[in-house]
Amino acid sequence: MFAHIAKLCSAAFVAFALALSMPLVAKAADEDGIVRVKSAYSMAETITRLKKDIADKGIRFFDEIDQSKLAADAGIQLRPSTLLVFGNPPLGTLFLTSNPAAGLDWPVRLLVLQDEKGDVWALYTDFAWIAHRHGIKDRDAAFNMATNVISSITSSVRVK
Repeated sequence: MFAHIAKLCSAAFVAFALALSMPLVAKAADEDGIVRVKSAYSMAETITRLKKDIADKGIRFFDEIDQSKLAADAGIQLRPSTLLVFGNPPLGTLFLTSNPAAGLDWPVRLLVLQDEKGDVWALYTDFAWIAHRHGIKDRDAAFNMATNVISSITSSVRVK
């Protein structure tokens, strides 16, 4: 139990250190609240790099869902699309204490997909948009930290 708590605290510390060292970078480009980051890599390499960066930061990785495989299993053709689910419970659960409905948006979901031109993208919901959606006004520092962390993670694949 102590080791588990120490690991969670370590992950929270890494996220906090990142928040202090990085400027706010990501903002949704439009009204849908989706941040779109074009990847410089293939689908497989993008997923590998994102998962490595998540692990290197000590963030808990929950699941990888190959949506195109699920579609194929159902007889539906879908361009490559994989959902990565991860988070830092000491940070993410703070949002749920402000509004339990925020559990719809936590843990973090990062969608990696390939568009019709073959370009690979990493998409996620802007944290300021999530705060607005759920009327959370008492967690600005935590939302800023989450924004800095996801910006750092997606920078590992971003086209320079």
